[in-house]
Amino acid sequence: MTLNRHRRGLRAAAGLAAIALAATACGSDDEGSDTTASGNGGGDSCASVTLGFIPSWTDGLSMAHLWQDVLEDKGYEVEFEEIADAAPLYAGLAGGDVDVYPSAWSEVTHADYMDEYGDDIEDLGSWYGGAVLTLAVPEYVDIESIADLAGQADRFDGRIVGIEPGAGLTRTTKDEVMPTYGLDDFTLVESSTTAMLAELQAAVDAQEDIVVTLWRPFWANSEFPVKDLADPEGALGDAEGLHTLARDGFSDDCGEVAELMGGFSLTDEQYGSLENLVVNEYGEGKYDEAITAFFEENPDVEESLKG
Repeated sequence: MTLNRHRRGLRAAAGLAAIALAATACGSDDEGSDTTASGNGGGDSCASVTLGFIPSWTDGLSMAHLWQDVLEDKGYEVEFEEIADAAPLYAGLAGGDVDVYPSAWSEVTHADYMDEYGDDIEDLGSWYGGAVLTLAVPEYVDIESIADLAGQADRFDGRIVGIEPGAGLTRTTKDEVMPTYGLDDFTLVESSTTAMLAELQAAVDAQEDIVVTLWRPFWANSEFPVKDLADPEGALGDAEGLHTLARDGFSDDCGEVAELMGGFSLTDEQYGSLENLVVNEYGEGKYDEAITAFFEENPDVEESLKG
């Protein structure tokens, strides 16, 4: 297993910075012209849908490209807002600059953002159940529980390698997990998903000890030889659903899209197929081909979305 292999799925995240949000919400233009999408049956007033996501979080990346394929097939114009962190993404959604966040960890991981912005956000429903946050180590590390990390900081250079500072997983690890298990001699390294995976790859190649923050579903769990550490105190929180969130008023403006997204769901097997194709089998520059391959492998999903 080489670093280059993993970089196929990571290049989309490399060098990203928080970008300005473009106001491209669904609706008629200032001139009052008819902007009804040719393929939406004439029941909506929107012609375009702006999908916001964090490219290094590959559940959002995969879902954004799936919905792009589906919506363009129905005659909508689809625009992307690739945003580097969760906070500006929720703010953009609540402010109407983003129409849809297609893979939100809104029940537990991002509950703080929902407390802040939820009054201006529509929850279209959960498309996947059982998502969890984890701390993980390589399979060769003889530690099985987060509790076992206490007093072991020297083995790991005193570091838990984390992801983006604004991620709910970062907050939970820092504010809940580390105090609960007495990991005061560890420092949580706040970096990025890309940087965390690069460090994990380097450690695995050298057979060195490392502990990282991870989550499920996420392709890295099957691509790297890692194991989740048990969380006997439940400090990482309960399992949660992945939700499709929309700006306030989206269902009124884009009723067909909202209904389609609200009725959508994937099983573990189907989601695993989608993310593997998008991230590993095809990768950056070939996302359209990945979605085509996904629908070929899962014709029942294509039938449910495209009819």
